[in-house]
Amino acid sequence: MLFEKDGLLVRLLAEGDLPFLARWLSDPRVLEFYEGRDRPHTLESVRDKYMPRQGDPITACLVERYGRPLGYIQYYVPTAQQQEEYGYSSGQRVFGIDLYIGEPEWWNQGIGTALVRAMAEHLAATRGAQVVVLDPRTENGRAIRCYEKAGFRRVKLLPRHELHEGALRDCWLMEYLPHKSPLP
Repeated sequence: MLFEKDGLLVRLLAEGDLPFLARWLSDPRVLEFYEGRDRPHTLESVRDKYMPRQGDPITACLVERYGRPLGYIQYYVPTAQQQEEYGYSSGQRVFGIDLYIGEPEWWNQGIGTALVRAMAEHLAATRGAQVVVLDPRTENGRAIRCYEKAGFRRVKLLPRHELHEGALRDCWLMEYLPHKSPLP
């Protein structure tokens, strides 16, 4: 277990979790916001993509609530090129996170906000993160509002940053600074 907070348990992704990811990443409702509806996954593609990530440079995690898997979150240290693009110095302890709630019936209930807040706090407390960043697509208003409620703020437009459904999309760089803005 990585941590447990606000009824959410976050633990390292395991082989037995892959069927959940395959189901979530083949659901058009999830793919509209994460990966893209033109890229549904199979169990094999999920295994090939997610299991080699485990640990370095990406730490992949499953999210549970009340013992039920409901989503995915990962954290990583951005590459030197990414940190430069984002405007951070190489000496800063910057972490990035990506996530999705794979069970649409759990959307719009504050779970994403609680999860992002808990992960930001965890990275600050256990990894010494000075900055935690996210880069949602600009048209994903629900995610942006979620991250803002968790204490993140928009800091930079990243034009044509993410390939999504066949087109390069603009994203917002959003950051959480543990020492400047306590989470609500």
